[in-house]
Amino acid sequence: MMAAGTAGENGVKTVLLERNEKPGRKLMITGKGRCNVSNNCDSVQQLISSVPRNGRFLFGAFSRFMPSDTVDFFVSRGVPLKVERGNRIFPVSDKASDIVDCLHDYVKKNAVIKHGRAVKLLTEDGCVRGVVTEDGETLTARKVIIATGGVSYPSTGSTGDGYTLAKQAGHTIISPVPSLVPLEIHEGFCTDLTGLSLRNVTVKIIDTSKGNREIYSEFGEMLFTHFGVSGPLILSASAHMREMEKGRYKVSIDLKPALTPEQLDARILRDFSENTNKNFINALDALLPKKLVPVIVKLSGIPMSLKVNQVTREQRTELVSLLKNLTVTVTGFRPVDEAIITSGGVSVKEINPSTMESKLIRGLYFAGEVIDVDAYTGGFNLQIAFATGRLAAMNCIQEDYYDG
Repeated sequence: MMAAGTAGENGVKTVLLERNEKPGRKLMITGKGRCNVSNNCDSVQQLISSVPRNGRFLFGAFSRFMPSDTVDFFVSRGVPLKVERGNRIFPVSDKASDIVDCLHDYVKKNAVIKHGRAVKLLTEDGCVRGVVTEDGETLTARKVIIATGGVSYPSTGSTGDGYTLAKQAGHTIISPVPSLVPLEIHEGFCTDLTGLSLRNVTVKIIDTSKGNREIYSEFGEMLFTHFGVSGPLILSASAHMREMEKGRYKVSIDLKPALTPEQLDARILRDFSENTNKNFINALDALLPKKLVPVIVKLSGIPMSLKVNQVTREQRTELVSLLKNLTVTVTGFRPVDEAIITSGGVSVKEINPSTMESKLIRGLYFAGEVIDVDAYTGGFNLQIAFATGRLAAMNCIQEDYYDG
């Protein structure tokens, strides 16, 4: 929608070919229906550092369309925005529909929206010539922008059509895998913790295949589910697990990151002194969420009925270690249709980062998730979509390569 509206606004006769009844269906479910449109970063480097996959490729796109430009775009069109925790930008209304309607109006004002699905890319003499739809209709065009998304949430229309069209043009497709996706966990106690949200914790991801190397660490919020773990920290962590193998990755949770082991031990001692005659299982309520207490008690190996004044120093040391390093084993990603985005796509080596144009076929451009780039959760992926869509469209309005 950003690409089509931009091209049309600049005088190019533009058709947006949309397989759904109305564009923007996937936008409607982003940010839990609130639409996290961008992240309030004030530098290109900040944006790039939030894109673990081929971030440098986006330097040109980000430089030309920053989050401040995204804000100006929507605010100037009557959609006020606000900044929340983690610099996440949302519509003041908390309604994704306001963002979708704004973009929809932008396209309708400047381009033609046509219902259909492209199944074949037309090329001739190294130049794009248009597409053929599922219904057999030929749409001739001097420029084509493939902005079809990846394969996550296929019910919204993201079924990998862009990869098929790119392959027809000779492009290399990096095999798509789920990213920003919940994780399935081996340990059964996750089921007992279903629905428990932990705030102000630190999550680390350990790659056991590389000598237990830490590949991700971040402070924030996570969630236990019936299958394992989810929430903002986990979704971002999943972007670093490039080659998923059962048991390869471990998630380490520091439940008390603000306290050193020594400080945490002193805190536990203080709690115990205030509950001298209580059983161990009844003395942790001030330290942990109620739902987590029986799990921690069981994992600690300390008898639940042991009086806290009988807990030994060694047992306390083990308890501190457990609270600072609650570890679970990843068995796999959740299915791709539960992923927020797709990692993989058209190889960035075959796309001009200054224009988003194919290096193989003149007049062919790519934008958004169909490209092999993906970022953390927090509005970064939509900023990629807006910036690359804008850049591709701006280059489509340049002088045509050929007559016809």
